[in-house]
Amino acid sequence: QAKFESTARAAGNQARAMWGKNSANVTDTTAISVHGTNPQNLVEKILRSKIYNHAYWKEHCFGLTAESLVDKAMELDTVGGTFGGIREPSHFIQLTLKMLQIQPEKEIVLEFIKNEDYKYVRALGAFYLRLTGRPAEVFQYLEPLYNDYRKLRRRLASGEYCLVHVDELANESRGGRRIHGSQPALEGTRTPLSSTVFRCVALSSYPSSSRGALKTLHSPVS
Repeated sequence: QAKFESTARAAGNQARAMWGKNSANVTDTTAISVHGTNPQNLVEKILRSKIYNHAYWKEHCFGLTAESLVDKAMELDTVGGTFGGIREPSHFIQLTLKMLQIQPEKEIVLEFIKNEDYKYVRALGAFYLRLTGRPAEVFQYLEPLYNDYRKLRRRLASGEYCLVHVDELANESRGGRRIHGSQPALEGTRTPLSSTVFRCVALSSYPSSSRGALKTLHSPVS
């Protein structure tokens, strides 16, 4: 009995160390591990710290639920990671971290991706799925984005803006590369939906939004 209680306390301490204690920044206690880690760890620690100290996180992200987050997502007018000399986190990446923190149901994430009325909501859902989903899910649910040619404003690392198309966001980066301080875990080869690999939603990795240049990334899996 004593050994069992000791093991249980150790497990509890380990869980608290992983998910944190009483704080507005800890992962929801009902959330499950993603790729073997706390979901928020998919965003680099330095970037997480910047987000936690940002006014937008404190004023607009505190207390958000999966339902109320939709309203904030509808207010987005740019995509991107960090920008400026101090690498300020964008609203987009802050809402991504909030989704990792509260871990909305898969059905809600898919509704984000299927949303054809709000293109930034779709981009947010696609990026979240790209970080957390299994390869088969990513390939299946992001396939429709290849037919979405709407323009988005992207905030570059320099702080400037450029235009990018939704379909380009599904192509821009190779699976597994680090993006915005987050490490997608997509591995393996794609099922025969097409002959190419989906590229991660890399929102500020390139200085130009040239469609011609970006299309060169749409290459067969090696």
